[in-house]
Amino acid sequence: MSRYVIDSSAVIAYLNQETGFEKVHDLIAEAEISAVNLAEVLTKAVEAGHSIETAVTTVSLLRLDVVDYDSRQAQKAAEIRPSTRRLGLSLGDRSCLALAILSDAVAVTADRAWAGLDVCPTELIR
Repeated sequence: MSRYVIDSSAVIAYLNQETGFEKVHDLIAEAEISAVNLAEVLTKAVEAGHSIETAVTTVSLLRLDVVDYDSRQAQKAAEIRPSTRRLGLSLGDRSCLALAILSDAVAVTADRAWAGLDVCPTELIR
């Protein structure tokens, strides 16, 4: 079991060497990612003009454990909606949090809206 569940925003910050990427570098070997968040990372890369093949190859070099999205995660993402709604968290955000809750892991993000969340331990990279 991984110690961290990484949100797409943190992976994108790492790949683009944005502020906080060093924190991601330090924990990425112990991280897993939801397939939903992987889809977000790949989508952003394609939107930026990269081919899907290049995007998949680049992300695979990170050696993240990709966790398939299942009915337990879907249920947990729905369950935490009321407590995260005021922050405007997306399904992708809640998918990351759901996996972290179910894995008893720390959710890692670049999204400052997650500050003060009490659904699970979180770590902001910036």
